[in-house]
Amino acid sequence: MRFVVDMNLSPQWVECLEKFGHEATHWSNIGRPDARDGEIMNWAREHDCIVLTNDLDFGAILALSESTGPSVVQIRSETTLPARVGALVQQAIERAEPDLLSGALITVEIGRARVRILPLNAES
Repeated sequence: MRFVVDMNLSPQWVECLEKFGHEATHWSNIGRPDARDGEIMNWAREHDCIVLTNDLDFGAILALSESTGPSVVQIRSETTLPARVGALVQQAIERAEPDLLSGALITVEIGRARVRILPLNAES
């Protein structure tokens, strides 16, 4: 899978994701550091990437837009360092791979991961 790592996370995530066999780039290597979240979402959609972030705004953007992508993985933890939660994030990514490939919001917390299929506001 291909990931773009949001500015609010360490560039160390690129190496962590690559270690698990993914392609990854940090937003600081692509765009402006002060880019709006929507710009990052658009770039990720255009380049078939999943956004890795700890910013709740990405989930809000998905909900408001009723979009089917890009997929987003949100880390909700006191620490976001890959050395501390990298394996946990990778486990969640592995379990949710089919959902991420088709469009999902994954929220990773210590002890659990929640998967929501896109679009978020779709009626069942």
